[in-house]
Amino acid sequence: GHFGFSPNIEYSFVDYFLKYLLILSNLVFTVLSLMALVLGTWGLVSKQSFAREKIGSIGTDPMLVFLTAGSVLTLLCLSGCVGALRENRTLLKLFSAALLLLITAQVLTAIVAYGLQDQVVGYLRSGMLAAMVRYQDDLDLRFITDEIQSNLQCCGADNYRDWELNIYYNCSAPGVLACGVPATCCVDPLENGTVWNSQCGLGAQLLDEFSAQSVIFLGGCLGGISRWIEQHEGLIGTVAIVVVGVQILTLFITSRLLESIRWHNVYT
Repeated sequence: GHFGFSPNIEYSFVDYFLKYLLILSNLVFTVLSLMALVLGTWGLVSKQSFAREKIGSIGTDPMLVFLTAGSVLTLLCLSGCVGALRENRTLLKLFSAALLLLITAQVLTAIVAYGLQDQVVGYLRSGMLAAMVRYQDDLDLRFITDEIQSNLQCCGADNYRDWELNIYYNCSAPGVLACGVPATCCVDPLENGTVWNSQCGLGAQLLDEFSAQSVIFLGGCLGGISRWIEQHEGLIGTVAIVVVGVQILTLFITSRLLESIRWHNVYT
């Protein structure tokens, strides 16, 4: 049965509204998911991550997150969109089940992350140190590390001496970077406010903390991330509640639509 053609039972205005709301919202999210998918694919291809010698490091590539999330969400949103458009109960049931799974996973992740805060910090430290080790080899990891260091005004994971782990910044390295830190660690990388001085972190690891503090940020980024989270707790909580709330609302709309289609098919 299709909308409005039954002599016995008509779809209400609310059902019409919910149907098209579901189609529209899923269409928007399908486009966003496809953009993430394209970004992830482009990121991996442009860096030749699929080259044989790089396959080993592909698992830690941040672009893989975009690729995976984009693929899963595109399929999910398309099933919801087509299901609502064609009034296909199988697709809508599939969409509901996947959405319920997604909501459960998000809530569980939040609970686990809250309960295991120390382990989460440990994972963050490992991730940050791994990114620092591969700083020159991976453009994405370099970009993320630089953004964190310059925005949070920090250097390294626990402190600036963590850059010793990088083969180029290690004090025993042969190059000019030996015993240095990246320019994004510098307190004032724009000398005289005009020219970016990429050399400003050279030899910073040789300085004692008193001398170093006028040149680079001494504090590590893990402390900076913790402080940022504490300062924005309210906002993070609100965004999380809104995101999960929208998903729960979508689940209710889908259930209502499934019920309407079932009743319509029974009576027509």
